Amino acid sequence: MAQDQADAIRRYYETDRNLRILEETQARYSFPRVDFVRWTLDTIDWVGDEVILDIGAGTGSHYACLMQEQPNIAYFALDLSPNLLRCHPCAADRLALGDGMRLPYHSDSFDLVMANHVLYHLADIEAGLAEIKRVLKPDGRMLAATDSLQNQIQLQMLIHRASVFLSDNGAKVQPPPPPCEAFALENGTRILARHFYAVVRHDLPCKLIFDDIEPALEYLDSMRQLRQDSLPDDVSWDDMMIFMRQFMTQMMQSSGSLEIDLAVGALVASDRGGFIGDFVARDHA
Repeated sequence: MAQDQADAIRRYYETDRNLRILEETQARYSFPRVDFVRWTLDTIDWVGDEVILDIGAGTGSHYACLMQEQPNIAYFALDLSPNLLRCHPCAADRLALGDGMRLPYHSDSFDLVMANHVLYHLADIEAGLAEIKRVLKPDGRMLAATDSLQNQIQLQMLIHRASVFLSDNGAKVQPPPPPCEAFALENGTRILARHFYAVVRHDLPCKLIFDDIEPALEYLDSMRQLRQDSLPDDVSWDDMMIFMRQFMTQMMQSSGSLEIDLAVGALVASDRGGFIGDFVARDHA
């Protein structure tokens, strides 16, 4: 099962298509209109000269915003997909092809490590966090954006309904687990607390509101590699998509739009850096 999940993740990130659909959908259909990257970065109180590692950087969605707002930082990035790294705008000597559980950097190297929407993909989250802790400076901080277990709850319910309807064993079909289940906002706080002195949770509730069925279906279909293995064995993704087209069309005709709740956020963790520094200083005075 672990190898199947790893293969699914590799296929999902094989090209930049799925990330591009995700980012374009959020930029166009989110309400209220939110710049998710800027919001995530604004959870950090910046000094301005930090040395940063961006784990799971992909095509560099955070890079341009960082360079615009914090031009004096030193930015480094790592990703497991060579195809995504080829699209990253950062200088090649700052990019590394590698695994988040075996970081190719010296200990105590970074002021900030970002692992945004990546920790729930790791085969061993505890080992990955131990590596992050190793490369962080003693007063460094970690930023981990992730989803709530309630993220896209309408899609989760519709996929379950389609599975029940299409499967010969529909009465026994259980709701699919959220893709972020291993590291969500709810349990991610507790997981980080095993490694860091303090963790702060930031929540960003919003919606996707579609007035056309096609972009909604394209958005769902872009998740195929991450979600299709959770379907019953006798239900294909293509059959599920046919059901979803019919059901979403009925919903849109009834209410005039299709709304999907987004429940996302960011966790900031540290032992004595940034937000927790003054408290630790007073506590040890």
